[in-house]
Amino acid sequence: MAASSNDASKSDVSETAAAAQPVTAPDAASEQPVEGAVNGEHMDSIFQVTIKLPHEPYQTEVHLSTQEQVQDLRQSIVETPQTFQYSCFHLEFNGQRINDFVELSEVQGLKKGSALTLVEDPYTEKEARMHVIRVRELIGAAGDRTDTLQGIMAGLSLHDTVAQNEAGNEDSEQSVLAGYDFKAPGSVKNLLPPPQEPSPKTIKSISVSPWNPPPYHLRAKGHLLYLLLTTNEGEQHQITAHVGGFYVNKSSNSKFDPFPRPPPKDHSAHSLLTLISDLSPSFEASFQSLLEYNAKKDLLTIFQLTNAIPANPWLVPPPNSSQTTHVSDLARTQESYLIQGVENTETLRDWNEEFQSTREMPKESVQDRVFRERLTSKLFADYNDAATRGAMLVARGEIAPLNPTEAKDAQIFVYNNIFYSFGADGVGTFGTEGGDEAARVAVGKDASGVRAVNNLDISGLFTSGTVVVDYLGKRIVGQSIVPGIFKQRDPGEHQIDYGAVEGKEIVADDKSFVPLFEQLSKALRVKRHPVWDKDNVRHELEGSVETKGLIGTDGRRYALDLYRLTPVDVYWIEEYWSEPDKDAKAEKPKNKDYPHRMVTLRSELVDAYGRLKLRDFVREEMAKKADSSKKSEITEKGEEVEKGEKEETEESAEPKEAPADSEEIKDIAKNEGEAPETEDTREVAEAVDPDRVDISSFEFALNPDVFSGQHPQSDEDKEEWAKDEAEVRAVCKHLLEEIIPRLIQELKEGEVGFPMDGQSLSTLLHKRGVNIRYLGKIAELSDKEDPRLQALRRLVIQEMVVRGFKHFANSKMRNVPPPFAAASVAHLLNCLLGSEANPKPVAETDASLKSMYPEADFSWEKLTPEILKSQVQAQVALRYRYDLGDSWIEPEKRMQLLREVCLKLGLQLEMRDYAFSKESLSNGTATEPAAAPLTNGQSTQGKKKKNKNASPQRTASPTPALPQQTFHADDILNLVPIVKEASPKSLLAEEALEAGRMSVAQDQKELGQELLLESLSLHEQIYGVLHPEVARVYHTLSNLLYTLDDKAAAVELAHKAVIVSERTLGVDHADTVLNYLNLALFEHANSNTKAALAYVRHALELWKLIYGPDHPDSITTLNNAAVMLQSMKQYHESRIWFEASLAVSEAVSGKQSINTATLLFQLSQALALDKDMRAAVNRMRESYNIFKDVLGPEDRNTKEAESWLEQLTTSAVTQAKQVQDLNKGRIRRIQLSGRSGLRPQASVGGQVEATRTGERSATGGRVDQRSIEELLRYIEGGESSPKKGQAGRKTAANPKRRVQKAS
Repeated sequence: MAASSNDASKSDVSETAAAAQPVTAPDAASEQPVEGAVNGEHMDSIFQVTIKLPHEPYQTEVHLSTQEQVQDLRQSIVETPQTFQYSCFHLEFNGQRINDFVELSEVQGLKKGSALTLVEDPYTEKEARMHVIRVRELIGAAGDRTDTLQGIMAGLSLHDTVAQNEAGNEDSEQSVLAGYDFKAPGSVKNLLPPPQEPSPKTIKSISVSPWNPPPYHLRAKGHLLYLLLTTNEGEQHQITAHVGGFYVNKSSNSKFDPFPRPPPKDHSAHSLLTLISDLSPSFEASFQSLLEYNAKKDLLTIFQLTNAIPANPWLVPPPNSSQTTHVSDLARTQESYLIQGVENTETLRDWNEEFQSTREMPKESVQDRVFRERLTSKLFADYNDAATRGAMLVARGEIAPLNPTEAKDAQIFVYNNIFYSFGADGVGTFGTEGGDEAARVAVGKDASGVRAVNNLDISGLFTSGTVVVDYLGKRIVGQSIVPGIFKQRDPGEHQIDYGAVEGKEIVADDKSFVPLFEQLSKALRVKRHPVWDKDNVRHELEGSVETKGLIGTDGRRYALDLYRLTPVDVYWIEEYWSEPDKDAKAEKPKNKDYPHRMVTLRSELVDAYGRLKLRDFVREEMAKKADSSKKSEITEKGEEVEKGEKEETEESAEPKEAPADSEEIKDIAKNEGEAPETEDTREVAEAVDPDRVDISSFEFALNPDVFSGQHPQSDEDKEEWAKDEAEVRAVCKHLLEEIIPRLIQELKEGEVGFPMDGQSLSTLLHKRGVNIRYLGKIAELSDKEDPRLQALRRLVIQEMVVRGFKHFANSKMRNVPPPFAAASVAHLLNCLLGSEANPKPVAETDASLKSMYPEADFSWEKLTPEILKSQVQAQVALRYRYDLGDSWIEPEKRMQLLREVCLKLGLQLEMRDYAFSKESLSNGTATEPAAAPLTNGQSTQGKKKKNKNASPQRTASPTPALPQQTFHADDILNLVPIVKEASPKSLLAEEALEAGRMSVAQDQKELGQELLLESLSLHEQIYGVLHPEVARVYHTLSNLLYTLDDKAAAVELAHKAVIVSERTLGVDHADTVLNYLNLALFEHANSNTKAALAYVRHALELWKLIYGPDHPDSITTLNNAAVMLQSMKQYHESRIWFEASLAVSEAVSGKQSINTATLLFQLSQALALDKDMRAAVNRMRESYNIFKDVLGPEDRNTKEAESWLEQLTTSAVTQAKQVQDLNKGRIRRIQLSGRSGLRPQASVGGQVEATRTGERSATGGRVDQRSIEELLRYIEGGESSPKKGQAGRKTAANPKRRVQKAS
């Protein structure tokens, strides 16, 4: 089984790491990425060679690795500044041409100091086109691109501007945190970079000439393209692209003569870059300025994303902003020709064949696996891009359906070799499951199912490429075309070869699918079970009856319809669902009207329950062993029997299944969201290792077809079916009675990171196996007086409101023509968020256009805030079984709610401060859109600027002036698609990362570091640098390297983590905020505290926009900032930040909590440093009283506070001298204070690091010193290292947990 062997290989790696020897197990080859690198062999494979060039500088040095391909060497030449001009060439060694597609290790005789020769090749038409595109991008002449898929400022990064702002304050004595307002609402200006200086212009324009393409007789002479160049000097040159290079020809705008000019005006070169340099005297200087301008930015911020869809900001600059100016560029319209050629055949791909042939590639060696997974990652990225573009065209009605006579929802489309259909029940497949609602959910679950199967990588089992796109209110599915899926079968032949054929009336069971589906089912914990067709004939299936197998005409076996991989949530169905009436017209009872029956359990829940069952199994086995060992003491015979059993057990533990499962136990805590299982799993792991419990006989699998209309016939089947139903009920009960309450308890205690927004809340719930439909249940359980639970309840209610609004908005937008999409969104937002500013918002539609769309749905125009509120409340009651009652949008959270709505609907709004109240509207805040209308690509500047809001220019406006309301149609600048895709993770990169983690955990730091860096290299090779998975690994590795004391590497990776997460996840994504906070910690540890504070400030500003002020976890960040300020000797400001941290703690944890006492203790120290001894005494007294009341007078926390209180009280009498001493002591060591140590910010849902250790301070012992200076030394823990300080002071949960354990 694939999953088992993979786990087994991890086990092998851990053993290898322990022995510090290369991996030898066949399945563990993956851990050698290692490719001999464990012993440092890869260091010897890197060497320097000389590349001889045909032009100046005539040679250059390049560093190579024998594991690279010649293609990689070519790429590095193309990207090196002194060899920019080369793109069409080959390399020779010893006079022999080197194949571009071999590894450098295969080049005979290549070694350190070798000389390779670069030889320019003749151009082909494709090479010439690619060269022109490259040069245009290189010299900054490409202009802006209006991309239908990527939105405005897609892939934006703010990292460089945050750092620049800090650099601007370098000379200032004042801290970047000076004057920070803790309670002010977040400013939207923090989501966009400040206006930048325009980049230097190297030429005026370069485009394809009107004389292009070459006529036939000249094509025969080697003419490929004709170009038109205008230099900065204003000279226009017609250029011929010839097989031999580029030259200036004799053509003009009116005369065609594409042959070279005579001397002295003849200019030619193999590279277009060199030719431009010859023609324009100012080019060299301006090109150099452009390179220097780009060098100021981190390269990661300007690289194009090729392996991931970039994140689209929800707030973007107005159209007339300098950042989004639309400039004239003739070549922009020609780019598709330059990229695709005249015939456009180069981009038409057989997606299915590419997917399946890539899956069939060899994966024996590490190199094979790297190449295969790299190709897979790139292929999925290309497919997701192409499928999303096609889906947008389908949604906009720009592709003709294959079946135009069918109802709209039943129409299907083919575009770019991708098959499209709507996520609606057009043909009645889901009639009994909930119709359109069920179909919409099913296609989303199908994409998740396809990803799960892709991750398993089962040989011989194939899936189609699947993408689900939500756009303009429609859900569209794009799938690669499986050969034979549309084939008309012969009479008697089924359309499907395995699983249900027509509904569930016919069941096919082709035996060739059994071994493949058996592997799939074992990995996904699906039980082999019988099903019955319409004639009650019994069929034994490996998967759900809904999961289908099809033998394609290419002979491959495909798994289809993977939306039912887990059983249904029977508790939910029994409580909230009723089967539709045969007429399907009757109203359902109000308490049983859930919109669909597609309520399956999450795979994470099934896995968690499986581990629970495994724990019970191991305990039983251990108990049996204990019994048998007691018996063995009675007789010698018994002893021999026991010995034999033990040997047998050890042998039976050898197959891969056993180590795989035991490894699985150890890995439970690997995912941050799975913290609750750690204690149990530790017990199991401890039990498994010493005694080698045989777990090969352990089985746990669920029947996905119970409670789904199957009727067992025989008594034996009925009995088995009853057991299967009981098992599923037990899992549902575990979710309701264990998982959800435990998660809420952990959030209440502060044991896991608190979610920031809807996205992080959803991720947290999903990691724990909780479906989003339980939001209402969570809101009910968190409706208690505890401040943290109240914060959770507010966040959950906000998420339900947003999701309810999303469903209602989609239903209204589904039949709105694209030209009215912005107006409908603006009106919906006004009804949701702008009712206080204008209780009767007006829809801004163009009446003259409406008549052209007689079939369109304009019912949204009649919506009022009251109707919308009732509709959203109805959606929340229907989907989450929660009565909002008086709960609605909190006035101070409107900006957060707007952000959530934009992210869920794919809106890009103009960046401005939106007026949500009458006062701000009447004060002129955002009464009019900031953007001036554009005419023919030019903004109405200059003389027209004064009249930019005058009605005659707004030809689309139905009224002479725009009404006073929060949102206008012009504010909705763009709608982008929301994409769900099925690309698999790289197993090889994950295995290497896990091997490194395990080595570090076993204290083999050097080996661990080697493996971690190898894992990083694999991630970058396979995914490309700009990918969410790479952002995650940068974050993980920066933390691990920091703990290994490699601070410089940790800072470098933390910077990369910030940039990549900004560009792929979003500038205000929760992970981006955490990455900024980590970066600040690492910069501070590297003595770059000013930069650290700039990053902290930016993260806090983002936090305000995402959540609002006073997030429960912000206590840690405020505390860290205060400690950083102390290290900079800014004592008064540090005190302000400690006070802010204390205020949040009192609000979140209560005034009598351990956390508050801890912060009072720290604040007292800060006050003493700020020369306010009286306040210091008062705060220390409060801290002492809380410790005494909560922990008792004998607790060492209480005694420590008491000792401090005595010393501070005594010292207050002679304050002046004492403060002077205090200052001297603090200058050196206060940043290492055991109580004031820095703590890393817990990720959302991740276990709070500090709560895991039993001790709360780097020092123990009693305090009997008498001077403040000596007491300072005590709290600093002597010469304790920053790492000790970092883990020194615990969070709120830790002392409390000690008390709970003691009781």
